[in-house]
Amino acid sequence: MGQEKLKKFYMVNKDILPEAILKTAIVKELLERGEALTVNEAVERVGISRSAFYKYRDGVFPFYKANREKIITVSLILEHRPGILSVVLNAVAQLKGNILTINQGIPLQNVANVSISIDTLEMEGDIEDLVGALQRIDGTKKVEIIGQS
Repeated sequence: MGQEKLKKFYMVNKDILPEAILKTAIVKELLERGEALTVNEAVERVGISRSAFYKYRDGVFPFYKANREKIITVSLILEHRPGILSVVLNAVAQLKGNILTINQGIPLQNVANVSISIDTLEMEGDIEDLVGALQRIDGTKKVEIIGQS
């Protein structure tokens, strides 16, 4: 038997996606949320053809779908001030993320690098909600997903 071709995935900002692929993602969301009952209804609403939807539907999905029920590692750059790591950990806990590991470097130039591994199985919301919550914390300079398993 021949080897199966491994699928490669790329994380891409939605701003650079071709319109047909972005609209396919929107159609899938409408169907999932029950805002459209049929593919015909959803594609008409969004303004793409059924053939375009069927061409891309198996290759496009929201980022959070790829990361549910997985362990993710988040890298943060935090200002060096008392209590900021505690605020970050509380934000993860509020979304019911299960923190597995925390690694913090020594602060240099008034910022510290922190990486946190989080089990997302029981998490409320999605990964985008988590990243958004962490980015809104006063003193957070950068938040980035650096790994998943």
